Amino acid sequence: MISIYLQNIETKREYPYGTSLREIAEQENVPTEYSILGALVSNKVRDMSYRIHKPVTIRFFDITSEYGMGMYSRSAYFMLYKAVRDLMPGANLKIMHSISGGKYCELENCQEPLNEKIVSRLEERMRTLTAADLPFEREELLTGEAMQIFEQHQLYEKIDLFQDRGKIFTSVYRLQDAVNYYYGFLVPSTNYVNVYKLELYENGILLKLPSRYNPLQVGITRKSPKLFSVYQSYKKWVSDIGVPYIRDINRKIENGEIEEFIQISEAFHEKQIANLADEIHRKTTIKMVLMSGPSSSGKTTTCRRLSVQLGVLGYRPVQISVDNFFVEREDTPKDEHGNYNFETIDAIDLQLFNITLNHLIQGEEVELPTFNFTTGKKEWHGKKIRMEPRSILVIEGIHCLNPRLTAQVDDAVKYKIFISALIPVSIDSQNPIPTTDNRLIRRMIRDYQFRGYSALDTIRRWASVRSGEAKYIFPYQEQADAMFNTSLICELGVLKQQAIPLLRDIPETAPEYAEARRLLKFLAFFKTIPEQSVPSGSILREFVGGSLFRY
Repeated sequence: MISIYLQNIETKREYPYGTSLREIAEQENVPTEYSILGALVSNKVRDMSYRIHKPVTIRFFDITSEYGMGMYSRSAYFMLYKAVRDLMPGANLKIMHSISGGKYCELENCQEPLNEKIVSRLEERMRTLTAADLPFEREELLTGEAMQIFEQHQLYEKIDLFQDRGKIFTSVYRLQDAVNYYYGFLVPSTNYVNVYKLELYENGILLKLPSRYNPLQVGITRKSPKLFSVYQSYKKWVSDIGVPYIRDINRKIENGEIEEFIQISEAFHEKQIANLADEIHRKTTIKMVLMSGPSSSGKTTTCRRLSVQLGVLGYRPVQISVDNFFVEREDTPKDEHGNYNFETIDAIDLQLFNITLNHLIQGEEVELPTFNFTTGKKEWHGKKIRMEPRSILVIEGIHCLNPRLTAQVDDAVKYKIFISALIPVSIDSQNPIPTTDNRLIRRMIRDYQFRGYSALDTIRRWASVRSGEAKYIFPYQEQADAMFNTSLICELGVLKQQAIPLLRDIPETAPEYAEARRLLKFLAFFKTIPEQSVPSGSILREFVGGSLFRY
């Protein structure tokens, strides 16, 4: 018998060697709000077929867990893949990126233009799969055997990928006659995936799924044409230059071509920033540029680089960080848990900020505060500035697109930019890379390098950071005059060198260990790129250090 500790009910039990998680959950009648999808077994994510073979702790989870939501989403991807195979032989499903509350997908080699009728038929086929309650069968195979299966099913981009990963065994999922690989576990069967919707969206399909916070229905589709355009242009660009998948980047590294691709990627960034400066120059009324974006999107470096390009056009940029205008600590709002809420716009001294901006625009001299995050107070060190005839304000902060931040300033003088790190490269055609993973790895390295936080600290805070972004940043992104993607094609190959030791330091006893394992598995797909290959003016230098800019 094996001793286990069930964290959901805080109870010790003994079970025979080889008992599955499914059998334990049924025997114990573990209470969860929704159907159990998997479990954390000694802080490692496992599916319900996993069998215990040593003493462990077990915490079962449902769709309200980030791990459960991930399982649900991947299972829906496989069901859509199966529906496409059944109804449209020869068509290739590409799962592209998140947009408008769903996952945007495209069909390659489709014999007829995509229309509402086709999308409806695909959803009906998925509903048939749900009703049939078919198992997702997972099999661990020797990697060579798995690659033979992938070749038989024309999943060619996976073959090179698993050669690069260097693992002896590879998991293969089956759904009847369809096989595929997914970056993570799936739910037990198709009947668990019962809330979804397919919509015709632009030139593709939008797969709508519920959220972990509202598992019983899909959300309203809110069009995001500007963000969609940025995603599409970058996806097209990486395809045009021949690196749509990780395997393509790895080939460039092996062939000694990566230095050239880093230069191309950096030049592409610089060209986009120069275009932004040109657009601002054409709008003759602009007196201030407002730059917003989520955590670790590279706002600060983009602010510096845009200022350089504006200088080329004869401007004298004056840079201001909204972070220096926090209210005093005792006036900081608190969240529902009684903790200080630094993410809300009400944590900013809006009155002082607007007075300062208006005085500057009117040509008056002002003194800028510096916020001391240790004491929680603004300090005044005599830093005075005045707008000259060719001056332009360049302001960065998470609330810069919120109209309340600059409510007392004439809209005619503003130019608003939304900045994010929308990684255009995918693991393969069925496994897109979440933008949040890219930003989390960036932030984890920066927090360790410059703020004294461990990877454990960063991962522990990440859910709160993302919640704040969803409330205070993303609702305003479409109000931007322009969007800029700071993601670099090769960055994860660079970041992995610093990220891996930090992730390995997270102890198995910490709940965050599961996330650390997931990120380590993800980073294993990338071949290493030397950090010295990154120019000193790169966005990446904001996170790994060695930047020519002062922060």
